[in-house]
Amino acid sequence: MTLRVKAALLAGILLLVMSAIGFTLFAQDKPIDGRATLAVGVIVAATSGSSVIYQIDRWRLRKQSLVHFVIMCLTVLPALLLSGWFPLQDAWGYLTVVGVFLSTGLILWLALYLIFTTLVPRRSADAGRIDVR
Repeated sequence: MTLRVKAALLAGILLLVMSAIGFTLFAQDKPIDGRATLAVGVIVAATSGSSVIYQIDRWRLRKQSLVHFVIMCLTVLPALLLSGWFPLQDAWGYLTVVGVFLSTGLILWLALYLIFTTLVPRRSADAGRIDVR
């Protein structure tokens, strides 16, 4: 399966399911819940679908991270702004959303970087060992 197909499946299935739930909530006269569910659907679909970028072996981590960041800026940031989760009456509201977006992204990127550069390689190395107690 190509990475494009994998990304489309990851994003598409999640977006379809979350959209169906969101529109059902709208139909049940629960617009706040429907809007939040649609926002979560876009966020989850974008992050899942774009995660395949890190499987492109010929790209360096810097390029993978930059492309992923651009995709997040084009999908997740607008979803956060339209979600209704933040008061957007003034510039501080928008700055808060951008701050939450950037800080959450940085924390998640660093956590996953540490996991995949320290824990996963150790586990892979340990998998080949035989315990002879």
